[in-house]
Order: sequence, then C-alpha cells, then structure tokens
Amino acid sequence: MTPMTAARTPLPATRPQLGLRERKKIKTRTAIRDATYRLIEEQGFDATTIEQIAELAEVSPSTVFRYFPTKEDIVLTDEFAPFMAAELRARPADEPWLDSLRHVFRKAVDFGTSEEPAVTRLRTRLMVEVPSVRSRMMESMSVTGDLLRQVIGERTGRAPDSFEVRVFAMSVVGCLMEVTLYWAEHRHVDDLGALVERALDVMRHGLPPGKP
Repeated sequence: MTPMTAARTPLPATRPQLGLRERKKIKTRTAIRDATYRLIEEQGFDATTIEQIAELAEVSPSTVFRYFPTKEDIVLTDEFAPFMAAELRARPADEPWLDSLRHVFRKAVDFGTSEEPAVTRLRTRLMVEVPSVRSRMMESMSVTGDLLRQVIGERTGRAPDSFEVRVFAMSVVGCLMEVTLYWAEHRHVDDLGALVERALDVMRHGLPPGKP
C-alpha cells in the first residue's frame, strides 16, 4: 500500500468490462469506505466502530471484515501498489529508473489530488494523528516493497530478493511514505506534486550542500 493517492484506484480507459459480481464487490467496498469516512469526520477514528460502519453501509460486520481485515485497512487500502507496478512495467525498458518513477508518481498525484481531495487529506491526516493507522501503514509497506521488487527484477534481470533490489525498492516506498507524512504534518499547504519532485531529486542527488 502507498498512501499518496485517493481510495479509488485509477483504472485504464481501455479496461475490460467488469462482470456483475466484480461490480458488486466494488460497490460494497465503496459503500464501506464512504461510511467509514463519514463517521470518522463526524465522531473521530477511535469512536467509530465496525458495527456503526456496517449499519451505515447496509452490510453485516462480517462483510466489512471480509473486505477489510481491520478498521485501519479501510483507511489505508487503496490498491496503489498494483497500479504502480503496472505503470512501471509499461515504461520503456531502457528508461532510467528515477525517470520512470517520476512519471508514475506524477500520475498518482494527479489522480489523488483531483479525484477526491477531501478524502485524500482525511486519510493522510489520520496517518499522522492516529497511532494504530500509522503502525498499520508501516506494516503494509512490505507488501508494496515486495511487489516493487518483482518489477525491478523483471526490468533488470536481477533476483527480486537480492540486496541491491531490496534496498532500492524500500527506498522508493520510504520516499512515498515520507512525502505523504510531511504533506499531512504541514496541513497540506504544500503542493504535493512539488514535494514528490523534491523527494526524487534527493534520491537522485542526495542532500544538497550547506544548510537550508
């Protein structure tokens, strides 16, 4: 998982027509998330219960848990990792890695800040303010890192579990996390796209010389 985007996954315009069962799943997930966001806005994260979410979403508590193992996952899960992997696989094989990442991150920012800006701000604020959400976010980083390692391995011919690949993959994931947290900690006043550009510049060149 990567928290930089809104909760709904950007899908390609040429995606195949979804079947009835898949459409129902998406509708249920959306209802659960919308109910959760509404309740959190009204009464806070800790006061919001799975039972309340289920009632507002018009599903059973067991259905909520079937889609989201924990309440924190409702806030965090955004399917960004598969999107990022697909976008990276579509980039030219000889393109420098940081150029590929810049392209993918720009698309993610454009989607996340224009589709549901209020939800994006709520989710990132919870990552900063609620310890259990932040802890769950840290746990989920390994999932995104594992998927990214597979893509890196495909493009470079290296073993996905090799030392260099692991370090690079988790550097990317950590970069995304810190951009998100910094943006939320500073009340979302900075331009998110500009922060991404600055972060990638740090990854490419290291810390700038002298004091800021």
